[in-house]
Amino acid sequence: MTVLTYREAVRNALADELRSDPKVIFFGEDVAVAGGVFKVTPGLYEEFGGERVRDTPISEEAFVGMALGAAITGLRPIVELMFADFIPVAMDQIVNQIAKYRYMSGGQFVVPLTIRSAQGGGVGFGTQHSQTAENWLMNTPGLKVVVPGNPADAYGLLRGAIRENNPVVVLEHKGLYNMKGEVPDDLGPLPLGKARVVREGSDLTIVATQLVCQHSLKVAEELAAEGISVEIIDLRTMVPLDSETLLSSIAKTGRLVVVEEAPHASGWGGDIVSLAADQGIFYLDAPVKRVNMGNVMFAYSEPLEKLAIPSPERIKAAVREVLAT
Repeated sequence: MTVLTYREAVRNALADELRSDPKVIFFGEDVAVAGGVFKVTPGLYEEFGGERVRDTPISEEAFVGMALGAAITGLRPIVELMFADFIPVAMDQIVNQIAKYRYMSGGQFVVPLTIRSAQGGGVGFGTQHSQTAENWLMNTPGLKVVVPGNPADAYGLLRGAIRENNPVVVLEHKGLYNMKGEVPDDLGPLPLGKARVVREGSDLTIVATQLVCQHSLKVAEELAAEGISVEIIDLRTMVPLDSETLLSSIAKTGRLVVVEEAPHASGWGGDIVSLAADQGIFYLDAPVKRVNMGNVMFAYSEPLEKLAIPSPERIKAAVREVLAT
């Protein structure tokens, strides 16, 4: 085992894939000479050169479209959008071209394209640089969506995404870049579509991702002192969704709380609730509770930002409410 930060794990995954396959290229805004705005990619330009690691102009639609061209002509491009909030600038390329290209060609082309971006709040970047993007993307068939929540997953899932022959969007949480964790020295690419039970429990299931999964783990540890056993599931990938692990957990605990760092309307938590109602209704002993941002935006103000993101206190209150039902 090696202890790495989430940031270091991402960088190592990129380097290992660039070393393993000469067809892998990497480009985006400030990723080369500067080493990335979040200092995730230092040294890659020096090791692999400007033909494979390249800075782009500030034109997301242009260089994401360029990545599609590279993917269908034999390369395996990785492209970085500096903030996930900038994904809408390239949404026509992502939704109308990249996601559909393999299908519309009748399988004549594969699209081995990985889009990386930093998302999420909690670090004071304000309203236009803190949003989560999975809900914008999950509605589009043809895209896979990955949300690693710890250093080992950041490493393994990114390598798995790069080796996919379908387009994958990897959304890294910038509030976790300094998080440290053990990464097995022999860890390779991880398969997409497998959730992880990060804490076993018997009284209630919490489904969460990334920063709010860490908040949920804190809640589970505090409630354990009271004799309450909470199971935590980290989805890890939003598309494909691991419904088998979710339903198995609900069958065991009979209660469900879904925690998401996103507004309530059209949030992915609704899909989890729908799955529970459709395939797990006879497992449930109480109504399902969603904990999210409601109908508010991220604020630059630190106190207001903390109020928006589901806190351990709000998660704990939801757990107690469901357990009392």
